[in-house]
Amino acid sequence: MYEVDFKKPIWVHFMGIGGISMSGLAEILLSEGFEVSGSDVKASPLTEKLTELGAKIAIGQRAENIKDGMQLLVYTAAISPDNAEFQEAQKKGIPMLKRAELLGQIMKNYRMPIAVSGTHGKTTTTSMISEILLGADKDPTITVGGMLKDINGNLKIGGPDFFVAEACEYTNSFHSFFPKVAVILNIEEDHLDFFKDINDIRASFRHFAELLPEDGTLIINADIDDYREITEGLKCSVITYGSDESADYYPSDITYDEFGHGCYTLHSKAGDEKISLSVVGLHNVYNSMAAMAVSDLAGVERNCAVEALGKFTGTDRRFEKKGEIGGVTIIDDYAHHPTEIKATLAAAKNYPHKKLIVVFQPHTYTRTKAFLDEFADALSAADIVVLTDIYAAREKNTIGISSKDLLAKIEEKGKTAYYFSYFDDAENFILLHSDPGDLLLTVGAGDVYQIGEHLLGK
Repeated sequence: MYEVDFKKPIWVHFMGIGGISMSGLAEILLSEGFEVSGSDVKASPLTEKLTELGAKIAIGQRAENIKDGMQLLVYTAAISPDNAEFQEAQKKGIPMLKRAELLGQIMKNYRMPIAVSGTHGKTTTTSMISEILLGADKDPTITVGGMLKDINGNLKIGGPDFFVAEACEYTNSFHSFFPKVAVILNIEEDHLDFFKDINDIRASFRHFAELLPEDGTLIINADIDDYREITEGLKCSVITYGSDESADYYPSDITYDEFGHGCYTLHSKAGDEKISLSVVGLHNVYNSMAAMAVSDLAGVERNCAVEALGKFTGTDRRFEKKGEIGGVTIIDDYAHHPTEIKATLAAAKNYPHKKLIVVFQPHTYTRTKAFLDEFADALSAADIVVLTDIYAAREKNTIGISSKDLLAKIEEKGKTAYYFSYFDDAENFILLHSDPGDLLLTVGAGDVYQIGEHLLGK
């Protein structure tokens, strides 16, 4: 693997530089004096920011974007080998690194690199940890898969001590990381276009845990099925959190305020703390326990950590209130897995509303087919379900699945659902079937959020 010498800046080209993670890595290299160029299929606020910082960005991915003199090319799992830039770089013999490989090398430059993994909750938990370290004036470097309000973006470049990043299991990319502290929030079936089954996924997380050095620490959710299979024989320290007192960190007296924000007592060897959150749902109680465990390791005073968690209001697209129109509250959420949808709809039950209307855009064909029954079960908790076309992302529909198949599954369960191929038609339906006091949730990892934003524009 190509090794980057961060004391000797070179010219690095990013394919897909406008991605939430890629843009962050590009900005880190710019701050270290590297020459940065990149390409993406369209311009965005992230590419505009990088241009202002000195990056040279091409819109559209073409062979001619690969110039003589480039010394390294960085690409993501979404880039296929037949991509024109990828092929041209190979032809010119330019060294290449995957996004995760570059991120792993950057981690080595910090005293305590913290990597947050799990099927769900990575962005929120990474953001919670970041808020705690920011509140404690620890000056962390942060790269997060969402827009964090307190840093006004997805990246903050800080001092040499703390580096906080998400660690995604897809294509085993987190195996390229070098954390000192690793968090495993949960392990479930997902990304079945890459993994064979749940056992393959568990083996991947086990390998991630094995990356930790002897003086490192794994923080893991003890409610994961047979979590000891992941931790057995590890050389590092292990800290658990979970639902009962068998875990090192556990909650009691969980309640919710009128907006669904969780409040609970956290129990641990470091003492008991009353924690009041400003984010919704039981899943965020768990996320905050993981964040508190990291906080204790980082030496943050408890009162400072509790205060930071209380001020944390979430990241973009995580139960994000977009506004109100005609007395209808519109909230957007990135949930794209059945477990995430269940958690989001459970949180919505504690939020003031009359009818709960959910507009769901499935994400990828393989995920939709793999979890068709589970999606139908999760969505059945809504009063009205509206489906849009599947957001293809990196895939082509070679398996013949569509949102109409999900519609049929929901109807089999005795629930009424509606399918619209065009967002305009979905918006018109919502306008006709919503009343003052209703709650509208736009749900999915694609561009379904545009429906809520368009309605608010109306």
